[in-house]
Amino acid sequence: MVDCKELVAACDTLLDSSRFRDYTENGLQVSGKSRIQRVLSGVTACQALLDEAVAWQADLVLVHHGYFWKNEPVAVTGMKRKRLATLLNHNVNLLAYHLPLDAHPELGNNAMLAQQLGFEVEGTLDAPMGEGLLWHGRPEHPVSLETLSEQVAKVLGRRPTVIEAPGLKDVERVAWCTGGAQDMIGAAAEAGVDAFISGEISERTTHLAREMGIHYLAAGHHATERYGVKALGQWLAERFSVEHRFVDIDNPA
Repeated sequence: MVDCKELVAACDTLLDSSRFRDYTENGLQVSGKSRIQRVLSGVTACQALLDEAVAWQADLVLVHHGYFWKNEPVAVTGMKRKRLATLLNHNVNLLAYHLPLDAHPELGNNAMLAQQLGFEVEGTLDAPMGEGLLWHGRPEHPVSLETLSEQVAKVLGRRPTVIEAPGLKDVERVAWCTGGAQDMIGAAAEAGVDAFISGEISERTTHLAREMGIHYLAAGHHATERYGVKALGQWLAERFSVEHRFVDIDNPA
């Protein structure tokens, strides 16, 4: 069992969360028990995840997508009231890290996605959303777009949306950023990579890929961001000897 303040401070330091200008509050979002023995992690602090936490008698819920996003309605009504009431009534802490968890060089979403897909990481690229969020590297060996797509589908358990760039053949260099990072495709194309992988796709992304001459794969926002929060939860378990359980609430997006 560990003091909640000590656990939160360790995460803040590890992820260097104070350096990020994010769309949400990183760190402890809802306070609960002062002593932590059970940590339940998941991608998003949805009601289904909170219900799992209550059933398991978790002391802390660790997520990538928490609450209090910029420009969201501030009134605590409806769905927001029910979620917060679940946490408060059961004295459960909510700890959330967004961009800091995307960018971490070892436990972050981008690092873990590279590990899952077997990419050799070469570094990061300048990106519109901030430092350390757009990664680049190479597959183990040059592959066709079809082979890369099959690999992504096999590893993530869902078939990606694929946009093929006319005239471009094998993929030797690839860039990626998990989640809703489709607008980083311009920075990826400027870096000269053959393919770019993100979670989401927009209508404009198709035209950008074709006209910039870069293959594009939308592998799923949820699917690409399952691994960072799980790795962080495991890190906490090892560091503080707490129990950790990751729950994957299905989400096709």
